Amino acid sequence: MTPASHAPHIAFLSAESNLAPLPAFALFAAVVLTKWSTRHRTRKALAKLEPHMLKDIGLDSDAARHEASRMFWQG
Repeated sequence: MTPASHAPHIAFLSAESNLAPLPAFALFAAVVLTKWSTRHRTRKALAKLEPHMLKDIGLDSDAARHEASRMFWQG
């Protein structure tokens, strides 16, 4: 599965509120770690794109460099 295909599942899990505190915390932690992992992986891949590929997705080099330099916990 691609990260984009996980999005509906993550959104559903993060909205789940009928859990006891410990399972709710574990679920919250799993969702946060999954989001951080996805951000890290995609920003790393963005940093490796060549200018013609950035143009295809509508980004210039400065915008891509700025996004790729952000830390994984920064939304």
